[in-house]
Amino acid sequence: MHDDERVTEELSALQAIFDEIKIKTDDSGNAVGVELEVHPCTALDTEQQYVRLTLQVTLTKGYPDVKPNVTLANPRGLDESLLKIIQKEVSAKCTENLGQPVLFDILEIVKERLTASNIPSVPCCICLYGFREGDQFTKTDCYHYFHSRCLAGHLTASEASYKEEQDKLPPWQRGEEFQAVCPICRAHICFDVEVLKAADPPLELEEAPVFEPTPELRKLQESMSRLYLKQYSKGGIIQPINKTVFLSEEESNGEGTNR
Repeated sequence: MHDDERVTEELSALQAIFDEIKIKTDDSGNAVGVELEVHPCTALDTEQQYVRLTLQVTLTKGYPDVKPNVTLANPRGLDESLLKIIQKEVSAKCTENLGQPVLFDILEIVKERLTASNIPSVPCCICLYGFREGDQFTKTDCYHYFHSRCLAGHLTASEASYKEEQDKLPPWQRGEEFQAVCPICRAHICFDVEVLKAADPPLELEEAPVFEPTPELRKLQESMSRLYLKQYSKGGIIQPINKTVFLSEEESNGEGTNR
């Protein structure tokens, strides 16, 4: 399997421990790398595994006396800062154990980090708020993450929009029943919307301060309203005018300048 007996023994041990590990070989059948999808330790409860990545290790010429090349590929639920931490720890371990097989140590570092960070560190793409301890969130089969309440709203709105578009078509042109898809990758997903609706709102959303426009924003709104009215009066806007405009107190009392 490899010219170096130390590497052959290491690879054999890894295969005995991890059934799903892939040993990559060259045209001569010599091992040149390994690949393994790594998940957090959750006592084999895969439903509680919320993050993952694919560990790819290339056995450089001269390994283990030369450091291997390590790639953290296809991360799910992990942000760039955490990946940099893992990469740094792996590099330090490779340097520290130079001259010794280090693949198992690399796997342990990655698995321990994922276990300690088994909450998505990416935001929910629907509400744009992050995930915190106590949040009720959903992981799709494609490893994308949403607050359960947010996903319920998205799926409800998507189905309503789909049905509205279908109703505009003649019966012979209508498609099949609505099929929910992941908001990120469009893969098919299947969830009980009523169960998702029962979830509490995201904690960050609940704690967010009530939005109040700043004086600067108010001035910008007034300026854009005046510009809108001016363009509308000259025929530059063809849709019906929106009667809701933002005017200053003086303009509201008729004291503003002519437009």
